[in-house]
Amino acid sequence: MALTLHQLRSRASTLILAATAAAFAAGCSQVELDPTEGWDADRLYSEARAAAEDSDWTRAQDYYTKLESRYPFGRYAQQAQIESAYAYWRDGEAEQCVQACDRFLRQYPNHANSDYVLYLKALATLNQRDTIFTAILTQDIYERDADAAQTAFDTFKELVERFPNSRYAHESRRRMHELVLSQAHRELSIAQFYYDRHAYVAAIERAQNVVRTYQQTPYSDDALKLIKDCYEQLGVKDLEGDVNRVIELNQNRER
Repeated sequence: MALTLHQLRSRASTLILAATAAAFAAGCSQVELDPTEGWDADRLYSEARAAAEDSDWTRAQDYYTKLESRYPFGRYAQQAQIESAYAYWRDGEAEQCVQACDRFLRQYPNHANSDYVLYLKALATLNQRDTIFTAILTQDIYERDADAAQTAFDTFKELVERFPNSRYAHESRRRMHELVLSQAHRELSIAQFYYDRHAYVAAIERAQNVVRTYQQTPYSDDALKLIKDCYEQLGVKDLEGDVNRVIELNQNRER
């Protein structure tokens, strides 16, 4: 028996409604309940700490985030922000760590642990993965982005100036020294790059920046020699002689 157009439309509508209901029911069945629902601040904090001790940084971060959102004015609010930033860093989320540190420092500029947060921010800026207490450089510092290096240097400097007696001050000074050396080396490497490609004017400009900005580093002498070589290649004998006299003067001072 042939179906009328009205009957076909009615059956189609029924099938669509049934399929929609089934899909909705399946979706509802797949919704997972939040196991932390109903946890108080103490429970959330203790579970976050336990996850961190197990190096489960993602789970720890999840608990810290929930703790901050549910109890923003609770007893663990400030500490949770600090530990949340650390969890980001250990989980390889350097950018989020820096953002978390900046947020904390804006909200609590005079907090007792501000020195720690500054130190953590500087490390995250450099994308360091070594632990806070070992302070072992694990990457080639010469390959770091110049802007990131400058930002990290400024952060270490702020820590040292604001908290000269901090437990992180000595290590911050050491890292500042390393960053200065890395920047000088980077500039000299760029100057050498230009020299090797016969771009002597550009090489001179870069090498002069090393001499002006990083005079107290061992790379200053190498930069002077490179400048002399550039003038020699350009045939500018008077300037080559001037630079050579400066080199000889420096050598005599070192004796």
